[in-house]
Amino acid sequence: MKYRVLGSSGLIVSPICLGTMTFGEPVPEADAIKLVHGAMGMGINFIDTANVYEGYRRFLGSPGGTAETIVGKALKGRRDQVVLATKVGAPVGPGPQDRGLSASHILREIDRSLQRLQTDYVDLYIIHWPDKHVPLETTMAALDQIVRQGKARYFGVSNHTAAQLCEILWLAERNGWPPVVSSQIPFSLLRREFHHDLSFCKRHAIGVTPYQPLQGGLLTGKYQRGQVPPRDSRAAEKPEWVWEMDDALFDRLEGIEALAAEVEIPPAQYALAWAMSQPAMTSLVVGAKQLQQVQDAVAASERTLPADHMARLDQVCPPPWQQPDPVRG
Repeated sequence: MKYRVLGSSGLIVSPICLGTMTFGEPVPEADAIKLVHGAMGMGINFIDTANVYEGYRRFLGSPGGTAETIVGKALKGRRDQVVLATKVGAPVGPGPQDRGLSASHILREIDRSLQRLQTDYVDLYIIHWPDKHVPLETTMAALDQIVRQGKARYFGVSNHTAAQLCEILWLAERNGWPPVVSSQIPFSLLRREFHHDLSFCKRHAIGVTPYQPLQGGLLTGKYQRGQVPPRDSRAAEKPEWVWEMDDALFDRLEGIEALAAEVEIPPAQYALAWAMSQPAMTSLVVGAKQLQQVQDAVAASERTLPADHMARLDQVCPPPWQQPDPVRG
């Protein structure tokens, strides 16, 4: 496995990061622990979780904690073998202090996460969503305190734009705070709105660790036009977590699958290989219910797509519009 450096942190991580959002349901605790151990046996050393993850049981404001608890049990006696990331900011209760990026919430939640994870520190602490009600200075001062206390080694962000990353970098430099080292964005062949932010991350040594690189299973090839979704698919188990499958979507899916067939690569591996080839990509966050899905993701990390396929994929799944440069073209 070809490991990569996570931004400016110096952390060496596997190109596939094991996502844990489905731990609890549909992946029960015993199976989730086996999944973690199996992934580690394949060389995956990067695990992503969050204080709100509890699988399909999740609803806005539910307490979370399930995935962290399971990960903590799975890593008992193995903690030093992985780069462990968790998140803060999403709602974990009904109260006004049960969400967001205030110092009160962050400093409380890091201790709760560490307790569930059965560890003294996380390698990467990620702010889950921007919080328009809290000044960035307040959030970053709290993160600086956590890093200085040794409860987190580095911090990253999720669902932030390049403009927001720029402000975070500027504030860190001005105040002597730790810089942001990673950006976790939704990104796949079907969802490319952050496409033009990738070059900024590359220039500023921010490792990109996208989630949903298979777009909730849509890019695995399991869904076919006019057919009922497979019984064990997300569309069957949790349909509200999957996009509406209309003719326009199937047009794109069939275009991708035709290109994958040309080079005899399974659709899921083809989609992951494309994502891994994009600028600043460090590690793809891939959730799984079975170890075979992890094996397929690892295999995808070693695939290289033909150069002409990149342009052809842009025709099937166009990147967002960008104003032409009248000077440089």
